[in-house]
Amino acid sequence: MTHETAVRTGQGASALSLPEELLLALLDEERGYFRQVPGWNLNCAMVGAALGELSLLGRIDTDLESLTLLDATDTGRPLLDPILREIATETEPHDARYWIERLAPQSESLIPQALDGLVQQQILDVHTGGFYTFAKRQRPGETSLGEDRLAGETVKAQLTRIIFTDEVPGPRDVIITGLVNACHVFPLMYQIDEEVEERIQFVSQMDLIGRAIAAAVSQSILAPSLRRPSLTKAIPTVSLRDLVFNRELREGRLPAGFANLADKYGPVFELRLPFIRNVIVLAGLKTNEWAHRMGRVFLRSKEYFEGVDKAYGVSRSMHSIDGADHFRFRKALHTTYSSSTLTKRLDEVYDLARTHMASWDVGTTMPAQVMLRPFVNAQTSPLLANIDTQAEIVDALEYKVRVLNVGIVKMMPRFMLKTPSMRRRAKAMQRIVDRMQRTHTAAQRVGMHEDVVDAYLALHASDPQFLPESDLSLPLGAILMTAMYMGDQVGFALYWLLQNPELYERVTAEADALWAEGDPSADDLSRDRIDVTHRVLMETLRMSPIVPMSMRTVMNTCVVEGYELPVGAQLVIAQTATHYSEEAFPDPWKFDIDRYVSPRNEHMGRGYAPFGLGTHSCLGSRWAELHIVINLLMLTHHFRIELARPYARLPMDPLPSQSPSNKLKFRLAELRHEIRV
Repeated sequence: MTHETAVRTGQGASALSLPEELLLALLDEERGYFRQVPGWNLNCAMVGAALGELSLLGRIDTDLESLTLLDATDTGRPLLDPILREIATETEPHDARYWIERLAPQSESLIPQALDGLVQQQILDVHTGGFYTFAKRQRPGETSLGEDRLAGETVKAQLTRIIFTDEVPGPRDVIITGLVNACHVFPLMYQIDEEVEERIQFVSQMDLIGRAIAAAVSQSILAPSLRRPSLTKAIPTVSLRDLVFNRELREGRLPAGFANLADKYGPVFELRLPFIRNVIVLAGLKTNEWAHRMGRVFLRSKEYFEGVDKAYGVSRSMHSIDGADHFRFRKALHTTYSSSTLTKRLDEVYDLARTHMASWDVGTTMPAQVMLRPFVNAQTSPLLANIDTQAEIVDALEYKVRVLNVGIVKMMPRFMLKTPSMRRRAKAMQRIVDRMQRTHTAAQRVGMHEDVVDAYLALHASDPQFLPESDLSLPLGAILMTAMYMGDQVGFALYWLLQNPELYERVTAEADALWAEGDPSADDLSRDRIDVTHRVLMETLRMSPIVPMSMRTVMNTCVVEGYELPVGAQLVIAQTATHYSEEAFPDPWKFDIDRYVSPRNEHMGRGYAPFGLGTHSCLGSRWAELHIVINLLMLTHHFRIELARPYARLPMDPLPSQSPSNKLKFRLAELRHEIRV
């Protein structure tokens, strides 16, 4: 019997398990995730798929009345064996619905495990933010039929044949058809008329086991009382005293401050402050995992970013939208923000950095922001937008900071955007945006590297309704924020290096080795040759992340760690609170770059989240990491830098993002190597 025949008849094991096939059937590439809403419904369907696979493997038998264990021997499949063992522990007989509802919570681990397996098998590609698409090499029609038929064609192609032809389905086909039908997503996948609907119902009823499992899943999905625990814990409220006397919060170290509160109150707590709407804070390892996986279903970003949209006169932006439209933005911009794009332009990076450093005088002392934001902007504006914005960058960033403080943090009233100085800075910002558009006509861009402005304008040209001209000012202006975020992160890294002289010397040695024979190539910037510098940055991102939290609104009632989050609640996802958790990072106040090597690997998992979590995580994180490392190497290669004075604790500005305070100053003590421009 051929493999294909075995799969079609339900005899033997398929190359993919039914839970994996179900996820492939439900994947919507336009949205980057699954048509069936993750949660109770998908949990039930995934358990049903696992039961279906166990029945095909001869481990269980089921009908409409009961489910019987036939063989408790492990299958060797991690997706199935925990469920099989659970069934084996029960001596009383139960039906399939009982097991689906009992095991549904187990799908919280089953789903990511299945997704990881599909990625490892190169059937799915995972994108920044937790979006998924079919791997290009596995797209329908691009692989030959045979043993990889289910992976190559995808389950969707098989489902199409099942419901639109008279092909005789096997037991496996019946089960997957019944499960997809129970999830009520066929109308989202196809144009379904009455004849096709009858065919779907006919196929779903053809096999007793498939019919029993599909019916059990459907019944469990329709049981609303099961979707939410009837007993939830009261969310603890942080006392005003604990807020006032929280030294870390007072001094602007938000991750450490939230970690202190989580130690006392648990991973979910509420802040009640005078004249400010109450907010619920999530600050734990499990809440990070929940926010990363489930945030797209229960939370939205609109309320927190609409103030920024309004300030720029746009109807919406990539930051304020979720779902399919957000994913479409990310796909359009992915290439221009990738580290591979940066490595193709290393010569420009080096020349731009050196040109700016050549303007510095040895012996000069500069505040961190004043020194490093223009330094980084001298590189990022030409690389990302093909223009020089050095003359306007201070005004542009001051306006952006004011917009964030008014529109997101809401620490200033709205009229503060209308002061004479802010009106002047807003005009400066608009002049930059206008210049970006004027310099990106087709004729001017021939033979040049595609940059972020090109990507936005191409998206506008391809679909003016999706991204109208009236909505271009914010995304184009936001390009300048790169200088603020990356410049501040370089400042934090320099501070920690200078607080750890032995590491400073090791980074300097790496830099000198790289530039010993001229500018390093992309191959020279291999992980082993920039190992110390990269781990210094990783530890800097842990101890001093630029964006320590994100803010969201609950759009669907949900339960996290036993606490119910009601619709409309305002959330602070303090994802970097775990950076100061003993559970995730032992001795968290110690600057220790050995956390990131085996066997410790403390950055693995959701405890390490300097670039955010879930669908809104930083799109350009890989670019930023490499670019910051290059800047640290160039700075230490050309200069010996000192702190202007000793600092017992890093001085910080906490809002609208964490930044080194201008109290932090660096002195260019010595020119180590000539700067050739």
